[in-house]
Amino acid sequence: MEKYSKVYFIGIGGIGMSAIARYYKFKGYPVAGYDRTPSDLTRALEKEGIFVHYTDDPDLIPKDVASTLVVYTPAVPEDLKELVYVREHGYTVIKRSRMLGELAVGQKCLAVAGTHGKTTTSTLIAHILTESGAGCSAFLGGISKNYDTNLLMSQTPVIVAEADEYDRSFLQLRPTMAVITAMDADHLDIYGTYEEYCKAFKTFASQVSRTLVVKKGLDITPEDTEARIFTYSYDDPSADYHAVNPHPDELGHYIFDLVYPGGTIEGVRCGIPGWVNVENSVAAAALCLSHGVGPEAVKEAIGTFEGVKRRLDVHVGTPGLTYIDDYAHHPRELASAISSIRKMYPGRKLTGVFQPHLYTRTRDFADEFAEALSAVDKLILLDIYPAREEPIPGVTSEIIFDKVTAPEKVLLKKEELMDYLSGETVDVLATFGAGNIDRFIEPITQMLEARIKK
Repeated sequence: MEKYSKVYFIGIGGIGMSAIARYYKFKGYPVAGYDRTPSDLTRALEKEGIFVHYTDDPDLIPKDVASTLVVYTPAVPEDLKELVYVREHGYTVIKRSRMLGELAVGQKCLAVAGTHGKTTTSTLIAHILTESGAGCSAFLGGISKNYDTNLLMSQTPVIVAEADEYDRSFLQLRPTMAVITAMDADHLDIYGTYEEYCKAFKTFASQVSRTLVVKKGLDITPEDTEARIFTYSYDDPSADYHAVNPHPDELGHYIFDLVYPGGTIEGVRCGIPGWVNVENSVAAAALCLSHGVGPEAVKEAIGTFEGVKRRLDVHVGTPGLTYIDDYAHHPRELASAISSIRKMYPGRKLTGVFQPHLYTRTRDFADEFAEALSAVDKLILLDIYPAREEPIPGVTSEIIFDKVTAPEKVLLKKEELMDYLSGETVDVLATFGAGNIDRFIEPITQMLEARIKK
């Protein structure tokens, strides 16, 4: 970085991009960037002194080519004028994943990979290390509710990173220790086949040098890595790390005993609700105990963990009216989130709002989405959020909708959602998706809170 005096980000509002932007701002570099639309995250960056603009305009890029490093995300289209400009005018242009890999060089890297669970697990690992005094810097894939940021900074030469498999990004990392939470088919637009997808995880495993914590049952073997492999599970007693007698309290927070190779940690209580967070806690504990954090410190930090925004995030919580938002955008994530909500609020009517993310993912997993969404009492299905993709003929939300067997279901455009909900009686309402469905969180929360006050 010595030769660069400023850093420019194309797609600065992305969760991974914004963490790196914050890092360079913290280090004293002038930081600026482009994103397509304003969001809570871009507004936060602007408040922190980072210049963000929302028009694709090469004139707004710093003109001193030799001293400006450009970082971009593959989520932006290849024909974006700013991206084309920097490539044609001799700037040093690197992907976000490579930037993260370079930031981790010379530090002990603790990485979390997996189709789902990685954001909560990596954020909890960072929280345990911070609270225990072990210390770490962390580049997180979500906004930690304990720290209200996706970047933690420390003098300790330990970095916690979410290792994203999209675009093979995670292969830029060389972790000392890592977790693999799941290997369910995803991103087949990148990988082509499930076999290729799994092969990438095996390559990631081969790059881990010391300790690899793997969800029990995943096809990662000692042949794939020189690291020592430990297994973890929700409650499988044959796993090296697992929960015993997990049961929810009256608020849906699970209490369990954690069995690990050194003994048992009794009476662990998750700071956030939902059974799925027992599994995430076991994974995080496995890595932190292997890293040398003491059992009592691990137990205490799991209890004070407030979670990640948009991960089983309760915005309204009353006995007669509850609203939860979750980032789930893969069928297995949806099934886990819906099952967790069911167990948190047994016997109550669950209305789910889902915005599919990407045409390719909708096409590849329409049957699996329909099966997961059939577990709600009423489904409100929105149109597909395209993100980086062009439409695919014949691929619409209807290919999911037609196969859903929930007792009630309705198909809406997102512009119709608030009007529809205003006339709808709800008991437990949940919004799901990785697109721009998060723009509805505040208006839905305000509308439901107004109902409670009546």
